Amino acid sequence: MKRLEDQVIVITGASSGIGLVTAREAARRGARVVLAARNARDIEREAEAIRLAGGDAIAVPTDVTEYAQVERLARRAVEQYGRIDTWVSNAGVSAYGTFEDVPLDEFRRVVDVNFFGCVHGARAALPHLERTGGALICVGSVLSDRGVPLQGAYCASKHAIKGWLDSLRAELMRRGSRVRVTLIKPSSMNTPLFAKSRTYLGVEPRPIPPVYKPEIAAHAILHAAESAERDLFVGGWGAVLSIAQRISPRAVDWYLERTAFAAQRTDKAKSADAPANLFTPLDHDGGAHGTFEDESKTRSFYQLAAEHGAARSLAAAAALGLGALALARGAAHRRLPAALLGAAAVLFAGRGAMRATLRRYGAAPASPWGTSGSERSRTPAAA
Repeated sequence: MKRLEDQVIVITGASSGIGLVTAREAARRGARVVLAARNARDIEREAEAIRLAGGDAIAVPTDVTEYAQVERLARRAVEQYGRIDTWVSNAGVSAYGTFEDVPLDEFRRVVDVNFFGCVHGARAALPHLERTGGALICVGSVLSDRGVPLQGAYCASKHAIKGWLDSLRAELMRRGSRVRVTLIKPSSMNTPLFAKSRTYLGVEPRPIPPVYKPEIAAHAILHAAESAERDLFVGGWGAVLSIAQRISPRAVDWYLERTAFAAQRTDKAKSADAPANLFTPLDHDGGAHGTFEDESKTRSFYQLAAEHGAARSLAAAAALGLGALALARGAAHRRLPAALLGAAAVLFAGRGAMRATLRRYGAAPASPWGTSGSERSRTPAAA
């Protein structure tokens, strides 16, 4: 695995939000960066800014729903830099509304961009990543594990990414591939996605609290580019929701029915025919951050623990346990989330103890394929 400063990184959806922040940080840390998005003007401007700051970057306008364009993106990266070390599939769109309200062509478009964008990226990138022993990183969501109301198409696309990557990993293992595959699962991020989404809510949508800055997601992506991660949550609340789903899906159904509808609505009126980037890019993609800066968290204790060795599960258990205690002292409606947090803390504590025992007796997993986290080791083909 190469250090970031020695890598060539391709990033789709690089004109705003997580993709843009990741491109800027990768370039700052010495990587050669290929920015891809539909909005040619925005990515050209960003690539020029990176070069003026002393970095090395090019922009390649790309619609990830068109495989020929994605293939051209991979070819252009290799023509410019000679190889691809990391491919980040990050392009994403959304449409807010109940299942009956969102037209089928728009439902399909969300899946085309979010899911097939990743599929097209993998098909074009894998031959190059095989040669470099590189990393295929797909930006999913905590909604890869648990759907929420009013985002049916988005949740479907993120679930699809997870299921497909599970299949792909097993196939790559079978042939002894050196390619590392990582699924990034962000919690709610303060990006321009919400302002650009199609909405049938009558108002502009918003991320479900708590909200995190996109820099946290960029950090996770670049960490995965240098390691052998399998899955990485961004933000502790995403991990809590995923674990709660495993413990009691019905309880999560009940909780979301009571909280998630109001939590996704702003007070800003917006009609269904307002400009959105679902089928065509807007004149400007909105930059790195959304409009929820005041409430955005700048760090995630869970994520820091998850990226640092065998102690991460125990640290996460402690954080979840403290959260459970805090909620349990509150109003009655918080007792279910407190119970779920407590159960999650117990699971993480058990997982941490098991990992510590395995490491002590030399029985830790020998391959990144079988782990979830930052187990660093060689793949069978590289052994």
